[in-house]
Amino acid sequence: MVFWANYSINMSSNSIKLKSTVMKILVPIDFSERSKKALEVADKFAEVFNGMVTPYYSHLPISELDEPYALGMSSKMYQKFEDLEQTLHDRAADIAAQFIASERLSTPVIGLGNAAQGIIDTSEDFDYIIMSSHGRTGFSRLLLGSVAEKVLRLAHTPVMIVENESEVGKFERILLTTDFSDNAAFAYPYARKIIEKTGGTIDLIHVLSFDQFDEKEKDLSLRKIREERLKLLKREHFNDIVKQVHEKVIVTQDTPHEAIYNHVQKHDYNLIVMATVGRTGINYLMMGSTTANLVRHVKTAILSVNPRKPGS
Repeated sequence: MVFWANYSINMSSNSIKLKSTVMKILVPIDFSERSKKALEVADKFAEVFNGMVTPYYSHLPISELDEPYALGMSSKMYQKFEDLEQTLHDRAADIAAQFIASERLSTPVIGLGNAAQGIIDTSEDFDYIIMSSHGRTGFSRLLLGSVAEKVLRLAHTPVMIVENESEVGKFERILLTTDFSDNAAFAYPYARKIIEKTGGTIDLIHVLSFDQFDEKEKDLSLRKIREERLKLLKREHFNDIVKQVHEKVIVTQDTPHEAIYNHVQKHDYNLIVMATVGRTGINYLMMGSTTANLVRHVKTAILSVNPRKPGS
């Protein structure tokens, strides 16, 4: 019997509370090298939190000429999902066992249909999703999106996106971003929880982008105001681990995502933690979001927390 671990955030105590003693991590895979990286990172994350990892594979039947041959199977098996499901289950279990310690590996879940929606629906019973991005860049990615990007903006379970080049170490060096909004505050407990487990450090940054202001508003006195506000935020949410948190206001003419990207290039972080508003529709497609833009460009792993509640 499996006891699923759901979570809730108590904003007053700034903590994440599990309803189960075991953290549950869902790892979507597609048998590619990139998805194997997600398994590797998930094992390290599960080790930190004494959690369990569940591989997830979504099968979308389109033609007889794709996956059966890639999996070394007869196309006849493609006719019955029940038969194919067992083969996919065994393949997922075999691959996962190469990267996940046996004591941290749960039985794979096989879905049928749209991958992004399947991941989102299944993740409701999990505490984290850890998955790879296929790393497409440029205009084609902006137009077409990807499974990872759809999950990133629609899932209500925190999503960690990793690249092949991501070096997560023991999750000891974390970058946490804030714009002082209520949405941003949802990410603080997640960064805090990791540091409490690893004994690492958090760089808490706020971007003061003059690109967002009119010329008459570009007064550097704003920097002092933001710095004081950041210190207050640090004391409010990280008071008992204050020596492990280092705050910084970045003043720039760049957009927030450009400023964060440039900052990341100069520092060796294991993980970026941030909240996403989770915008959907044409506005998201045209403008994107800071989180989505960073996912497209940085190699550092990103943990995105969607502050929206289901149905909102």
